[in-house]
Amino acid sequence: MAASLRPPARGGRNSRYRPLAEINVTPMVDVMLVLLIIFMVTAPLMTSGVTVDLPKTNAQPLNSDSEPVTVSINAAGDIFVQDAKVDLADLVAKLQGIAQNNPDRRIFVRGDKGLTYGRIMEVMGTITQGGFNKVALLAEQTAPGVPSAPAVAPAPATP
Repeated sequence: MAASLRPPARGGRNSRYRPLAEINVTPMVDVMLVLLIIFMVTAPLMTSGVTVDLPKTNAQPLNSDSEPVTVSINAAGDIFVQDAKVDLADLVAKLQGIAQNNPDRRIFVRGDKGLTYGRIMEVMGTITQGGFNKVALLAEQTAPGVPSAPAVAPAPATP
């Protein structure tokens, strides 16, 4: 007499074809990792559309609690508020429209490192004369291992 080592089949069915009641997580993890890589690559590209070669600094980044307004000055000296080009004479009116007459709204000035100091200070002076008191300069981090988020150096108060 021979004995079977297999467990007895339930309900008279062949036990070899039992339904699988487990979730296969591997494809879901693969999809999530691909999405993570896509977002990591595209997130830095969405910060600003104006190409500016920022100077390097060792300053620590400031914590930010609200979305700042970014004023960029490219190598040619053109001024951009967010991604829209503006003239120096229209800069304060454009900023007041965006900030909704809130003088405590933070404004970041991004200037190309090839620009003269006078051009950047001219733009910053125009902004502070317009009533904005939280104006800061942006620069890139130079230390290795530090995230690539721009550092913020507070601007000196202009008389």
